[in-house]
Amino acid sequence: MPARPLPSPPRARSPLAIALALTATLAACERRIEEPEPVARERVVDTSALGATGGKAPAPKRCVRATPDKPARTLSPDQKIPDPACPKDPSGPFTMRMGKVSFPEAGDASVSVEVAEKEAERTRGLMYRRRMLDDMGMIFVFPERENHQFWMHNTCIPLDMLFIDDDGLVVGIQENVPTMDDSTFEVGCPSKYVLEVNAGWTRKHGVRAGQKVKLEGI
Repeated sequence: MPARPLPSPPRARSPLAIALALTATLAACERRIEEPEPVARERVVDTSALGATGGKAPAPKRCVRATPDKPARTLSPDQKIPDPACPKDPSGPFTMRMGKVSFPEAGDASVSVEVAEKEAERTRGLMYRRRMLDDMGMIFVFPERENHQFWMHNTCIPLDMLFIDDDGLVVGIQENVPTMDDSTFEVGCPSKYVLEVNAGWTRKHGVRAGQKVKLEGI
């Protein structure tokens, strides 16, 4: 293999050439006066989906079971109150503290209520009662918001059941619930309270789901 020739040694650059090269380099890095300053790009936000809420997320829909124009159940004209099959109270009624529920959106109707807040009080409810005054009721206070389910086991007077959320909103009403019935009654919406009044009371006073109540002493 033939030998490759050695490269020629580099020529030494004169001080003048080095100075000229350095000046050219600095000039290239320096911005010319006529060049415009770089402008920061503005972030564009699409507001078409914000609507009239001003960018806030829309409030979630509340679960409310609307009150129908006509009740799903009606009381029989010959229905006797109390129910003739009403059993005898084995222990006598509980003594509960009292409160009040008002309906400002229904002509300020109101009822005085027994407050069933202990588990034993809620379990017994209005069982064995043979009558209840028209301006009276019982409110069940639960520790948690749930879709509460009720029955009429050993309950001798027909009732309206109002399911009320923790902010006082009536989320649904079961009207004219029949006596001595072990079926399940609910509205399918979570609530904190359930108010029981005499059957027909809510429609008589213009109380409907979606209204708010005022709770006193509860």
